Amino acid sequence: MNQQLAGFAPTPITTRMENHGRTMLKVAMATGQDLFARTGSMVSYEGFIQYEPNPPAARQAAAQWATGEGAPIMKCAGDGLLYLADYGADVLVINLNNESISVNGTNILAFDAHLTWGVEKVKGLAKLAGQGLWNVEIAGTGWVAVTSRGTPIVVDCGRGEDETYVDPDALVAWSPNLKVKGKRSFKASSLIGRGSGEAFQMAFSGQGIVVVQPNEDSTDRLRLRG
Repeated sequence: MNQQLAGFAPTPITTRMENHGRTMLKVAMATGQDLFARTGSMVSYEGFIQYEPNPPAARQAAAQWATGEGAPIMKCAGDGLLYLADYGADVLVINLNNESISVNGTNILAFDAHLTWGVEKVKGLAKLAGQGLWNVEIAGTGWVAVTSRGTPIVVDCGRGEDETYVDPDALVAWSPNLKVKGKRSFKASSLIGRGSGEAFQMAFSGQGIVVVQPNEDSTDRLRLRG
């Protein structure tokens, strides 16, 4: 191999999911260890892997996933190595240990198919936001990969009594046990909320984390339409 390219060769397998660089996910596939992944995210694979778009097992759980064409995920099954990416976004790998995480649907890249998941409405925000806000809650023991438009910041909300405020369009994920409420700030309307078009923030409090990306991506957030 050309020495200039040798540093980009696949690395030895060490775990079920891991990063290959900042913007690519490597998944070790095996029979019986199926995976749900964002449709169109496959960039390469080795071995024998089959793909099923919008699988029946996902349709009911994702009934509120407002894309116009059902759940934007595919089922991956087989043996080999699978590489996933999402237009150069950073990839974060999370290993849940009998835990749960709530993720903005546009930031989901992949997760183990045996995990429990469903689309959940964010409580207490519909009246303020003008429409329902939906995220995907994933729970159990297994692997989850999410994306971030740039290097994210992970805020530990349990370090003090102050609330943590986040623009909804910059939100990637959070601990579901956190308390969430909405807030409007007209004085800061020219500085905050460029992606949402107004000074509307989500306020988090309690014990847990919030993951925020440095890019307000409001193109296709999970929202209740109609």
